[in-house]
Amino acid sequence: MLHHVTIPRGPITLAADLHLPDDFDEATPSRAVVLCTPGSSVKEQIGANYASRLAARGIPALVFDPAHQGQSGGEPRDLEDPYRRGEDISYAIDALGAVPGVDPERIGVLGICAGGGYAVHAARTDHRIKAVGTVVPGDMGTSFRGFQPDGPVAALEAMAAARVEEARSGELVRVNWLPDTVEQAAAAGMTDIDTIQAITFYRTGRGGHERSTNRRLSRSDSLLIGYDAFHLVDRLMTQPLQVVLAGRVGNTGSYEAGMRLWKLAPNPVDLMVVEGAGHYEMYDVPEYVDAAVDRLAAFYSHHL
Repeated sequence: MLHHVTIPRGPITLAADLHLPDDFDEATPSRAVVLCTPGSSVKEQIGANYASRLAARGIPALVFDPAHQGQSGGEPRDLEDPYRRGEDISYAIDALGAVPGVDPERIGVLGICAGGGYAVHAARTDHRIKAVGTVVPGDMGTSFRGFQPDGPVAALEAMAAARVEEARSGELVRVNWLPDTVEQAAAAGMTDIDTIQAITFYRTGRGGHERSTNRRLSRSDSLLIGYDAFHLVDRLMTQPLQVVLAGRVGNTGSYEAGMRLWKLAPNPVDLMVVEGAGHYEMYDVPEYVDAAVDRLAAFYSHHL
């Protein structure tokens, strides 16, 4: 069962989909999970693939569009603020805990790709989250610092100058998350398998969605460069942790981030490596997604 819901978030609302088991009974308090999606993704994509499967295994799952993106409110559009992404999760927990039939003391979180880092960052200080699951988790700070050819400090200087120009002109600059086509990637010399699979997921009929714009405000990048998704995890994130990684290690950094998280966490419970899978194949290839969700469902059933 799928229910479209709205989540109050201060002056704006978040758009969300609540996936419920077919036999969901409001009279019987149930465990439940909030999902946090990858950067640039909307709730109908990867989040729906995992939320619907969790519901089919008896676990209600709520997936939402981040503030400033998708169907959620917030201006300016296409902002990727990692701190607000973490706050979104807490607002989603507010809403999920008020659903009849959901036990507010048995709520977990599942974060995928960048959402994995955001979920971990939220769980450190929001201990209403009782269990933390991640699939190919990423630390956007590490990734964005590594993306800068002249180093992060030089990049921040350039971003400061660009922000001054934005304020002067009143025109916000947007940049691509990915090339829009495989041909554009090839022309830019980007031929690695992960980039190609990302494009074929997000920018084709395979996984593309009209509200997944493939654009972010360039002013987001200075926030991302200064971010550390795993800061204080070793001291604050005491919840049980499940990490699911893709066995084919590519250039996304998620394998390395997942192993770093696993070593930092005070209460790591289960580490799963899905052999043969690449990062983006963990988004929608049924063989790999089903294997991950089976393991996650067992984890949540035991720890929520």
